[in-house]
Amino acid sequence: MKFVLDGEHLLFAESLHKLLDRSDTPTAIRAWSAGDHGPGRRVWRSLAEAGVFALAVPEEHDGAGVLPVELVTAAHELGRHAVPGPVAETVAAAALLASVGGDAAATWLPRMAAGEAMATVARPYALDADAADLVLTVENGGLHRAEPAGEARPSLDPARRLFRVTATRPLGRATESALDLGALACAAQQMGVGRRLLEVSVDYAKTRHQFGRPIGEFQAVKHHLANALVELEFARPLVHAAALSYGTDDFPRDVSAAKAAASEASYTAARVALQVHGAIAYTAEYDPSLWIRKARALYTAWGSPSDHKARLMALLQPKAGQASGEA
Repeated sequence: MKFVLDGEHLLFAESLHKLLDRSDTPTAIRAWSAGDHGPGRRVWRSLAEAGVFALAVPEEHDGAGVLPVELVTAAHELGRHAVPGPVAETVAAAALLASVGGDAAATWLPRMAAGEAMATVARPYALDADAADLVLTVENGGLHRAEPAGEARPSLDPARRLFRVTATRPLGRATESALDLGALACAAQQMGVGRRLLEVSVDYAKTRHQFGRPIGEFQAVKHHLANALVELEFARPLVHAAALSYGTDDFPRDVSAAKAAASEASYTAARVALQVHGAIAYTAEYDPSLWIRKARALYTAWGSPSDHKARLMALLQPKAGQASGEA
């Protein structure tokens, strides 16, 4: 089966790319890292005006309905521009609130669709709980409102501020599919991060010279870049396949396959970017370092590759009854 975005999806992605290109996300990322959320919130409002956050909100709460393919398309571009803030967490929070319904859904979902409210979910740490308007946590299968507890924890990505939380009020039962939707959004982000790192690495390899030649002409560099491209291209259809299986029994399996592949592909792209750029890639003032750090942090966010591979294997195991029947 071939997974290809149609013209409307490509146009949507291109419009988001142009919007974010004008938004100077590196400046917003650095401000976010320092605790200044103003520039990042302005980016979020622009994205909300483009309809991004409505893609995770049901129509009865002023959203566009849960549109997983469009959501993956948007999250890819947000990752490509390393937009700061709880992107996947807000997606999961919207799905969790929709599943429990009631006053919480009626209060928060329209605000989230409009970009007026940012939400986060503890997994087990709550990303950007100091910036979020709504903090949620899942404990023993139940969804709870929560509050940050203590100072931010150190992160591999300074723009990812992690907090312990304390549950304050139960809201209802949490659904696994809502959490899987967050994991899928994270995987799509990772694909965007990986793509951006490959793009800047190719550009740098064309302009940096060693021994009188661009380093991109050396076979070893070409191999590294090609390997990163292959991993990203193999992971991409898994992410889209998971989006297409939303609402089916295959969704948990497909999400785990997508998240494991996207984590490894984006991490490979980050390693290659370090190798191609050399020591400059470690420099905080150099913009690609922001993407490299995010790739490493997202590698384990919403489940590490080993976590998802183990889950995938468990889901692929035939049930005891089926196995005996086949025998």
